Amino acid sequence: MWEGVHVDGRSMVIAARFNGPPGTGNGGYSAGTFASLVDAGIPEVTLVKPPPLDVLLAADEDRVVDPAGAVVATVRAVPPFEVSAPPITLAAATGAARSFAGFTDHPFPTCYVCGPERADGLRVFPGPVDGVVAAPFTAPAEVRPETVWAALDCPGGWSVLSAGRAYVLGRMAAVIADLPAPGSENVLVGALAGTEGRKAAVHTALYSPGGDLLAHARATWIAI
Repeated sequence: MWEGVHVDGRSMVIAARFNGPPGTGNGGYSAGTFASLVDAGIPEVTLVKPPPLDVLLAADEDRVVDPAGAVVATVRAVPPFEVSAPPITLAAATGAARSFAGFTDHPFPTCYVCGPERADGLRVFPGPVDGVVAAPFTAPAEVRPETVWAALDCPGGWSVLSAGRAYVLGRMAAVIADLPAPGSENVLVGALAGTEGRKAAVHTALYSPGGDLLAHARATWIAI
């Protein structure tokens, strides 16, 4: 059994514990892993199919494929983009998390990031506040870039998710200015930019308790 994500040259694995929907990789964690293929610029990852777990994936400069040769994701560098998820205080985010809709209706309750059934997950529970969703985020003992991508992922989804209407990540770009310190308390914010058909454009940001921007992302979620 894999203990984590292993990158060896152009091979990588998403370990089973980093799941989103059952049996597949959390979109943000997977995208953050695949983002390592971008050497310069801001990485944007498009998930072509659900990332498999505990499977050795092969990668080249701009795509990741499974053992059968099917494309799992494509990767490219994109220009800078604005921060569109505003800062929320830690106290407000803590209060908002008590109203997390996923406590009563969650499409993927074992999700590594926002699943209430995952005591060993990141336990990010975004609730509504001031027109956005926000949650406190305690950085785990080991913080890697893909950890931040994962944390930035689900708050965007919860800005559009509703009862009986599940979405999954389709595309994500992220900028990490600084990694949160292990064990530190931070704030995640998700904001809905707009919807078109089955697509939802969202923005997320990670702030320190003092309101300093640590990372931000934009993403497209797809209704299923």
